[in-house]
Amino acid sequence: MFERILIANRGEIALRIIRAARELGCETVCVFSQADRDGPWLEQADHTVCIGPGPSAESYLRIDRIISAAETSHADAIHPGYGFLAENAQFAEVCRDCNIEFIGPSPEAMALLGDKISCKNMAREAGTPIFPGSHDAIEDPNEAIQVAKDIGYPVIVKAAAGGGGRGMRIARTEEELVDGLASARQEAEAAFGNGAVYVEKFLEHARHIEVQCLGDKHGNAIHLFNRDCTSQRRHQKLIEEAPAPGVDPAVCDGVCKSAAAMIRNARYSGAATVEFLMDRDQNFYMLEVNTRVQVEHPVTEAITGVDVVKESIRVAAGEPLLKSQDEIEVRGHAIECRVNAEDPDRGFMPQPGLVEEFNVPGGMGVRVDTHVRPGYRIPPNYDSMIGKLIVHADTRTDAIARMDSAISEFRVGPIKTTLPLHRRLIASEPFVKHDFDIHWVERLLEEPEPVAAD
Repeated sequence: MFERILIANRGEIALRIIRAARELGCETVCVFSQADRDGPWLEQADHTVCIGPGPSAESYLRIDRIISAAETSHADAIHPGYGFLAENAQFAEVCRDCNIEFIGPSPEAMALLGDKISCKNMAREAGTPIFPGSHDAIEDPNEAIQVAKDIGYPVIVKAAAGGGGRGMRIARTEEELVDGLASARQEAEAAFGNGAVYVEKFLEHARHIEVQCLGDKHGNAIHLFNRDCTSQRRHQKLIEEAPAPGVDPAVCDGVCKSAAAMIRNARYSGAATVEFLMDRDQNFYMLEVNTRVQVEHPVTEAITGVDVVKESIRVAAGEPLLKSQDEIEVRGHAIECRVNAEDPDRGFMPQPGLVEEFNVPGGMGVRVDTHVRPGYRIPPNYDSMIGKLIVHADTRTDAIARMDSAISEFRVGPIKTTLPLHRRLIASEPFVKHDFDIHWVERLLEEPEPVAAD
């Protein structure tokens, strides 16, 4: 096991990694920017190192400064968390060149699965269901037009190195396809430094379901069943739950097994998430593979009892997975609401500033992952998520009731958060009946909120 792990991240995920490392007997080093100098999570680390000014480009995205911090603090491993450099194959390769263990996949596996085109080819070999569409990157509009004719409109243009909705364009006509191809390529080049795009079938009404996998350096790979991430706004997840409600268990079992096979074939070590879209007939199509721990990993931990972060550290140290596939069982239902410092009534405007009140809920089956406390000042430099509220219960109905109770107990002020919106969403008919698709939240927000009767 590692003696000292450097955490190349901030906020709640840094605190989450500190706790897992502590349980494994590892010391921790937290790097931080000047904007995070008073970050409460830093108090829990054994050592801290400032790596630059507030902007990410001058701190958390600086590979040279992070490596220097690891070397001067004598860290023998680096955990990237999520975001920032977590899916940067170059960073993983630099770590290896410097004899520092990267807690995650090898640069080769990350590059293979991080590129959506090569990832689709891997999926095809493993029997993982994929969208019909182009097998390789497309530059010629005529080639894109032919693919669209073969698979039928609507289609979607996607960036090979994309994520978060960037480098994507939906086309329902030939004219839209030609325009979308050019604009998606430009956006992808600007966002990811890679302008490669491809074309595949677009589902009008789809649910977003993903499979959590774990692999080790001994050729083992397992899945931890699935999560439903359909409740999102503009491709940004709001609510996640596990397992996905209302899906045929036999269908899900086959998809989960194929995802684990794909991870195994890639010789992957660490946590990976294989993401799918599912149509109304419960046909699954792979979207991409996230080669890191996900924000929503707690719902999987709740239903399986597997510590995803701790297992990632263990396998990076060369240890085999603790459990085989046959030993993993689903227990109950879990729901996670992302608590963002945003004002939904003002177009989800970010709410940086001083947090004066912060009282978290508790009780059986309630978990709050956060780095915030009263007196903490939210900086304007980073993502607006300030915490995650997770509940677990025997049934989905009980989990929804428990989440409603927990939200009513959660107090944050004076800044605005997404908590009132979450309470509205989990009470709405589409969510309760799990009769929804990835655009259901946007449709709901277009409707006026009902006024309570006197």
